[in-house]
Amino acid sequence: MQPTRRIRPRRVLVLASVTVLTMAVSTSAGTGRHTAGTLTATGAGPTAPARSSLLGPCMISGRPTVQMSEGVPTTRGYSRSTGAVNALTVMVDFPDAPGKGSALDRFAEFFPQTQDWFRTSSYGRLDYRPKTPIPGWLRMPKSFHAYGIERGAPFDPGYRQLVQDIVAAADPKVDFQSYDFLNVLVTPNAGPSALDTVLSVSFAGNTEAPVADGVSVANASFVYSRQDDGSGSYHRTGYRVLPHENGHVFGLPDLYTAEGGSAVGHWDIMSEDWGANNDLLGWHKWKLGWLDEAQVRCASEPGSHEYALTPLAREGGPKLVFVPLDRRSGYAVELRTREGNDESVCRPGVLVYKVDADVDTGMGPMKVHDAKQDSGGCTRSPNVHAELSDAAFMPGEEFRDEKRGVRVAVLEADMTGSYRVRVTRE
Repeated sequence: MQPTRRIRPRRVLVLASVTVLTMAVSTSAGTGRHTAGTLTATGAGPTAPARSSLLGPCMISGRPTVQMSEGVPTTRGYSRSTGAVNALTVMVDFPDAPGKGSALDRFAEFFPQTQDWFRTSSYGRLDYRPKTPIPGWLRMPKSFHAYGIERGAPFDPGYRQLVQDIVAAADPKVDFQSYDFLNVLVTPNAGPSALDTVLSVSFAGNTEAPVADGVSVANASFVYSRQDDGSGSYHRTGYRVLPHENGHVFGLPDLYTAEGGSAVGHWDIMSEDWGANNDLLGWHKWKLGWLDEAQVRCASEPGSHEYALTPLAREGGPKLVFVPLDRRSGYAVELRTREGNDESVCRPGVLVYKVDADVDTGMGPMKVHDAKQDSGGCTRSPNVHAELSDAAFMPGEEFRDEKRGVRVAVLEADMTGSYRVRVTRE
């Protein structure tokens, strides 16, 4: 009998502002700046969108105390998100949980799918290169049980010891200066099933990280058990936890809330990474440098203005209209269709969502507005929050924020699949 299919509980994200991993494994402090092929926490981060006079009013920002803000540009300390990026990938096991089979079989659970996902989402602007200089299992000196890894365990001494041991074990065989961030693929027989609890975690922009070969291991993603819900889709969807975790090392926050993915639903992999494939929101693609300035429109002036939108999944053309409400927040408007990474889209149309750069990761920094409230949604895909699956607005429909005097009307779709929208600001 197959286990019940469900959206699993959420993971923990360790942020730059959290003091963890305080011990270093070498005496070098690193270079203090990020260049291609380092893991240092003081790096340039994702490619910053240009601050032009036209887009300036739409480049919202959060207060310095906000953890992993949705502001543009992304703050320093995260990995580059364009060009060739080298991901050091190690497969780890333990004396009480030896890796079953080949370590490269574990690697194959995530690659080349993760590469393909990022290539598609970035329109080829991110050349993701996983590297496995240690092709076998990297054995830890202590049992998995001895580390005491549990949900939230990054704050515990056992987790700090695990990270130190990984770096120490790999350092003789790995030149850390040759890589941009670290992936740790733990043998799936260590720890509980992902159906019970999720241990996967990322250390993103961590200023207290261990040091190896003179560089800080500041951006690292850990994946533990398999995301297998028993539906038979693991071979297609199980890898998606890694693009989510890597999203953090590029500076993207968690979009789910205490209720799960209900604020954004399945419209962004930083909200839901279990089940059918999905893409990133256009705002995130702009943050990561995957959209050009010409592909973004800033609707900051009063009055009514019309804009064209081409499907977000397709390369080229206008992709995003942003309506700033203040210097911290605004509405994003984009066109989503069932193509590219968006296999679960069941009602193509114009998506409208609020972006708040002053809200912490995991606290709901984005909120999709539902064109069909309380409809139950249109998808039947497993492990997808269905309610927001039909959130997109169709021609003839309109989003309204009467309090702020903002309206977004979907006018028409043409033969190429492009849409026109009218944004009105009072």
